[in-house]
Amino acid sequence: MLQSRNQIRIETSSSTMSDLVFLLLVFFMITSTLISPNAVKLLLPESGSKTMAKQNVTVYIDENHNFQVGDVPTDINGLQGLIAGGIQQGVTDACVVLRSDKTVPVQYVVNVIDAVNAINEQTGSKHKVILATSPKK
Repeated sequence: MLQSRNQIRIETSSSTMSDLVFLLLVFFMITSTLISPNAVKLLLPESGSKTMAKQNVTVYIDENHNFQVGDVPTDINGLQGLIAGGIQQGVTDACVVLRSDKTVPVQYVVNVIDAVNAINEQTGSKHKVILATSPKK
């Protein structure tokens, strides 16, 4: 009998298949961390810091939702004018410090930010609003 020297082997190497699966797994793990859902990332103010900003204008909102710019009480309509009047002429990057009671709704804080943004649009300046916090106890 004649035997063939060239025998056909029906074997597959599983090491290359496992390498391929591992590489695909790593690829999808890396790309899935790069995709962020439509979530808003908030950077909440830390009160443990001792950093103080140069205060140009201070706006107060008390627990009764009353506005006060410096020593002058005002309502939402007079807020923009008093803030603009409190910022020195020629200053393009003033800091408006907002001292708000913790029970005040966010809408009142947004009203102050909107007033400062309106001043920025009118004057072409870059004034900032800083939310003041109390130190941790």
